[in-house]
Amino acid sequence: MPKTFFSKYKIPTKLQIPVTSFLFKWLFFALLVGVLAGSAAALLLVSLDFVTNLRESNVWLIGFLPLAGLGIGLMYHYLGSSVVKGNNQILEQIQSPTQTIPFRMAPLIFIGTVLTHLFGGSAGREGTAVQMGAAISDQFAKWFKLTTNDKRILLIIGISAGFAGVFGTPLAGAIFALEVVVIGRMRYEAILPAFLAAAIAHFTCHAWGVAHTVYSIPFVPALTPVTLVSAIAAGIIFGIVAMLFSKTGHWWTGLFSRFIPYPPLRPFAGGMIIAMAVWMLGTTKYIGLGVPTIQASFDTEMQGYDFLLKLLFTTFTIGAGFKGGEVTPLFFIGATLGNVLVWFLPLPMALLAGMGFVAVFAGATNTPLACTMMGIELFGAESGLYIGIACVVAYFFSGHTGIYAAQKVGSPKHTAFLKQQGESEAETCSVRS
Repeated sequence: MPKTFFSKYKIPTKLQIPVTSFLFKWLFFALLVGVLAGSAAALLLVSLDFVTNLRESNVWLIGFLPLAGLGIGLMYHYLGSSVVKGNNQILEQIQSPTQTIPFRMAPLIFIGTVLTHLFGGSAGREGTAVQMGAAISDQFAKWFKLTTNDKRILLIIGISAGFAGVFGTPLAGAIFALEVVVIGRMRYEAILPAFLAAAIAHFTCHAWGVAHTVYSIPFVPALTPVTLVSAIAAGIIFGIVAMLFSKTGHWWTGLFSRFIPYPPLRPFAGGMIIAMAVWMLGTTKYIGLGVPTIQASFDTEMQGYDFLLKLLFTTFTIGAGFKGGEVTPLFFIGATLGNVLVWFLPLPMALLAGMGFVAVFAGATNTPLACTMMGIELFGAESGLYIGIACVVAYFFSGHTGIYAAQKVGSPKHTAFLKQQGESEAETCSVRS
């Protein structure tokens, strides 16, 4: 009997059959989650664009921020107590699945985010997209009675699809979902589903006619000893600011919890303070997403305090109990900070703004690989080396802190951490607040 192609080259056909089955199984789920999460991301982007324009045309709406905060607080207190932990709840369920994430997480976070932006809170959108994607995806685990490990993968592809859809960066979205759960470790068993879901969500969002913001770094200098040292120095600064953002956010959350026991009153009180602060400053520059300022950071000189005010507005907004995310404000903080570093470092303004854009994000979320890929997707491969250096250095200098308290430390960033806590403890400890 003549040898077949597979037997001649000793290809293990018995292995390829289950691999092919795995591919089609997760292509099916990636298609479901990608289409739904991509559509949800498109709806979110259109809605935020609408309410942002409405608010900027009717600044008086900011005066109603306390009432909007009270409404959000009451909504979560009476309807959303099971989903109030948000992104941290998703990470906990990936680490140790115990229950299905209630679908109500999706509409509640959507409504809360839209109200926050309409009335003048400083927040982002990644948290909303990720929570909608995860809440959608986890329903399939219940309906199809999937195993615990499959449930983990479904949640990961929900994160991947939500992130890719809202930012238009499918490669970064997939890597972010794999990287964010445990610091220093990636869940490679979910790599195929994560990439498929991210690609489908990205395509779906564009199919709805929703475009993403375009950024440009027109000139990237050749790498020299001077520019290398400058990139490292910038990364150190970005990492320290990322750590400051994380610690400040956790501090505000603890402060509100300590002095205002009744949760619905926290965003009410916070809304009054934010509205007064906007009135006193006489500008809406530091509320909302801040995309116009982010764009301007690539070619227009910013004020040296812009990044700090946005840091304070955002951490206060989220700490008070308003809804949204932190990533787009982190883009604002990083881009405006990078912009002013041109005063001290011999690198182009646009390059420094782009490096800060993703590096502060990398330090605050402990996802240097995803943020490097995001920089390449947004700004082009030419800036990739500088982006990568900034992200990795920021990741190290942000310490074992982060905006997601449920992150676990799987592989410590440096040996000093092992000496402080012991290797066994470092394997399972959460990020510090």
